[in-house]
Amino acid sequence: MMKGNARTKQLKGKMRETLGKALGNKSMQRAGRGEQLRGKAQEMTERAAGHIRQRTKH
Repeated sequence: MMKGNARTKQLKGKMRETLGKALGNKSMQRAGRGEQLRGKAQEMTERAAGHIRQRTKH
């Protein structure tokens, strides 16, 4: 469930970045890129936590 949330953040960020490019709005582009990076970090954190849970059987 949370992995989908991370991917949603990435998608929303990409949409915001693209819209910022289309409008020539650098601030919106940066905000979109930041949101994509936060989503990617969240996804990687969840993946690492899953591996740890699997290895420790908890």
